[in-house]
Amino acid sequence: MKRSVAVALAAAAFAAPVGVASAKVVKFEVVRTESPAFEGRTFGSVGTYDRIIARATIAVAPGDLHNSIIVDVDKAPRNAQGQVEATTDVEILRPTNAANGNRRLFYEALNRGGKLGFALFNDDNPVVNDLAKAGDAGNGFLMNRGYTLVWSGWQGDIVPGGGRMTFTPPVVPGITGAAREEFVFDNMDNPVTGTLSYPAADLDPAQAKLTVREREADERTKPADMSFKYDGDRKVSISRPANFDAGAIYELVYPAKDPKVMGLGFAATRDVVSFLRYEKADAAGNANVLDGRIDKAIGFGLSQSGRYLHDFIYLGFNGDESDRVVFEGLMPHISGGKKTFTNYRFSQPGRSPYQHADMIYPGSEFPFTYPVTTDALTGKSDGLLARCLAAKNCPKIIKSDSEIEFYQQRASLVVTDTQGNAITMPDNVRLYFLSNLQHFALANSKPAMTKTCQFPTNPLNAGPSVRAQLVALDAWITNGTEPPPSRYPSRADGTLVEPTIEAVGFPKIPGFPYKGTMTKPVLIDFSVMPPRKGKPYPAFLPKTDADGRAIAGVHLPTLEAPAATHTGWNVRKAGYSEGELCENNGSMIPFAATKDERLKTGDPRLSMAERYPHEGDRAAAIEKAARQLVKDRLLLEEDVKIFTQAKN
Repeated sequence: MKRSVAVALAAAAFAAPVGVASAKVVKFEVVRTESPAFEGRTFGSVGTYDRIIARATIAVAPGDLHNSIIVDVDKAPRNAQGQVEATTDVEILRPTNAANGNRRLFYEALNRGGKLGFALFNDDNPVVNDLAKAGDAGNGFLMNRGYTLVWSGWQGDIVPGGGRMTFTPPVVPGITGAAREEFVFDNMDNPVTGTLSYPAADLDPAQAKLTVREREADERTKPADMSFKYDGDRKVSISRPANFDAGAIYELVYPAKDPKVMGLGFAATRDVVSFLRYEKADAAGNANVLDGRIDKAIGFGLSQSGRYLHDFIYLGFNGDESDRVVFEGLMPHISGGKKTFTNYRFSQPGRSPYQHADMIYPGSEFPFTYPVTTDALTGKSDGLLARCLAAKNCPKIIKSDSEIEFYQQRASLVVTDTQGNAITMPDNVRLYFLSNLQHFALANSKPAMTKTCQFPTNPLNAGPSVRAQLVALDAWITNGTEPPPSRYPSRADGTLVEPTIEAVGFPKIPGFPYKGTMTKPVLIDFSVMPPRKGKPYPAFLPKTDADGRAIAGVHLPTLEAPAATHTGWNVRKAGYSEGELCENNGSMIPFAATKDERLKTGDPRLSMAERYPHEGDRAAAIEKAARQLVKDRLLLEEDVKIFTQAKN
């Protein structure tokens, strides 16, 4: 089921009167309160924090125009008042002394049930979901500034455990239909087990279709020595064929049952944040634990949850049922030009279309960008902001992407139309390209070899950049202070180019061949199963200099005085569909120490000795670059030491 709705219809919907009861949090149950949190740790002038673990029940009127866009909400079971209910985990960190808070609600949309935001903003390393110990607060950045932090579940297929937060939508009874799974096992177990997203409606293998292909672009095959059987209604056991390696793609189309109203997750985020901002108590009389504390709200999402924020704004959920604004500011981070496979029947929100796998799942279709544009392949006009423009509740948006989003996640379509022409962002949007970063790296990461990738990973961390972005966004929504101008590759200035070796200009590094491998976005026909690829959309890549560094974007200080070539992408090694992009991993290829060393291998990149002939040269260049970023408001003064005190 497709989500595209004409802009005119969206405008008409939000102009129409609401004729049924408003959606609301009907029950907000505090499970426990930890006061003080973090074992009593204090945070600057803000002091201690309280941690509140809660469970919220929402009830939505399916006929209300604010909710009718939710797929299958009209078919879901209803309560005595004719509303559809769902429950969600909620966690809150609030300053113990309300007067010390900054009156900002910072909502992190969870990534597959987990809290990744602390790893960026607070340099939390490793990622921790159960924020109980003093060290779990990391550097304390968000708390030192007085934010009230909120998380709530939105993904209705999360398996509990490991501190993951859950959301429980209703199941639609009596519905069956075709569902599709792709498995890339990255092992050679035989037979191998796969888990189904939905129960099989028929356990006869003859009613399903299993195929295999080595690479995503290959033809599907059904080798005679491949078979499968059901191990219950949620598991399959696949006997693997010869001549396919560990990275092969197994696709199963099967009859499924019991779809969930997964799109209610958007309403859960909307209604929980709205309740915490505006209400004194829930429908049962339970007090709002943040009553009187919040003036503004910022939503942050990372990767999958950044794409979730794209959907949140696109589907029109930034206004509650009383048309009050939910978020004044949004920060979708490393989300490229994609959305999620959430508001569909038999949806799988954890899927993300990549070059090697999941390519034809929903979430990869038009619109790709914020302003309203026309799709040259279908003639449809739409944009991520279409509905909020009609409702007059668009937030300020600061979006940041790493390099892999251009190779894997259609980021060039954020800044071009579907004919490849440069487009201009609306005044409420800023775009920042974090040059040469991989998708995600923890603070203090080191290059490392992985099971499936050919080259060492890229350790560069986005934390210093996103912290500066948050400060800029807060000032923007608070007093109108304009954030720094966008820094993003563009067709207009030649920094976004055709995906060829010659146009990109990547150096010919010995043993590190560059082929420009990337996801090639196409029009997809979802009316058939499996979905069918159609005509291609234009796609482009950032142009690089002689070191492989992207010319456009925000360069971390260490990139202005580099010791290696860093890329956002990596490729799969032999035995794992060799040469395909290696998911979200980047690469790091150090420079030679001396000129003689690089000449022996034919490395065209200058050596460390040639770049920095005197002791202290590199350190001085790094500090100069850091100071310039502070001046440009793209780095905080407090984060300069991260680069000037680094050992490499």
